[in-house]
Amino acid sequence: MKGSFSMSHENHFWDTTVDDLSKGYSYADNIGSYVCVLCNKHFEDGIIYPIDGVLYEAKKAVIQHIEQEHDSVFDYLIQLDKKYTGLTDHQKELLTFFYQGLTDKEIVKELGSGSPSTIRSHRFNLKEKEKRAKVFLALMNLLNRESHQENDHKFIHFHKGAKMVDDRYAITEDEKNKVLSTYFKDGLNGQLDKFPSKEKRKLIVLQNIINHFELNRIYTEEEINTVLKPVYSDFVTIRRYLIEYGFMERSKDGMEYWVKN
Repeated sequence: MKGSFSMSHENHFWDTTVDDLSKGYSYADNIGSYVCVLCNKHFEDGIIYPIDGVLYEAKKAVIQHIEQEHDSVFDYLIQLDKKYTGLTDHQKELLTFFYQGLTDKEIVKELGSGSPSTIRSHRFNLKEKEKRAKVFLALMNLLNRESHQENDHKFIHFHKGAKMVDDRYAITEDEKNKVLSTYFKDGLNGQLDKFPSKEKRKLIVLQNIINHFELNRIYTEEEINTVLKPVYSDFVTIRRYLIEYGFMERSKDGMEYWVKN
C-alpha cells in the first residue's frame, strides 16, 4: 500500500543508502539477490526472469519490475506520507511538475494561479532545502561514526539489521559474558537453560544463538528448526525472536530464511 510500510519493509527501506533508494533497488550480498526497495521483492542473481515475453537477468528484471509495478521511483516516493517526506501537498505537486520538465509558465497554467516568479521562488526554496538536507546527513554520518569509535572499546557490537536500537543495545563485554555464563551453563555451544524475559538478556542470548547458522546460506524452516531444537525446547519462540530482532530474515512465503548480513 502506497504511503505506508509493513514493519519488515520499513526497516529494509530505512537501511537503504540514498543512492540505492534513488535507483529503487539494492543488492543483498548475503543472499545474492537484487531487492526492490519499494516493495521488498527479491530477484536472485543467476536466475532468468520472464517478463512480458522477454527474458531478463536479475538486475534488469528488478528495473522492469519497478517500472511496471511502481511506475517509477519518483512516483512511489512522492506519494509517501508527509511523515516520511516532510513535504507539503503543494511542494509535492511542484516537484512532480519539475520532474515532468514543465517550464515555470507551464506550471502556472497547470496550477491556474500564481506567476513564473513565484514558481522560481519555490524552485530556489526547494534547492535550499536540498542543501540543508545534505549538511544534516553529513552531520549525522559524523555523529554516528564518532559514537561508534567512542563505544567500540566499551560495548559489544550488534548487527547492522538490529531493530529498535536504543539503550537495550548498550551492553558491555563483561555484562555479555555474565549473561552467557548464566544462560548457557554447558558452554556457548550448549543448551540454553531458559529464555530470558529482560530485553538486554534476550539480545545477548539471540546473538549467541545466531552463531549456529552460516552466512550466505538459504535455510528452509525445517532446517532452522533442526538447528534450534538442540539449543532450546521452545525452538519456535527462538525462531520468531531471531526474525523479530533482525538477526534473520525470511521470504514473504516463509519458505526461505537467511542470516542478516
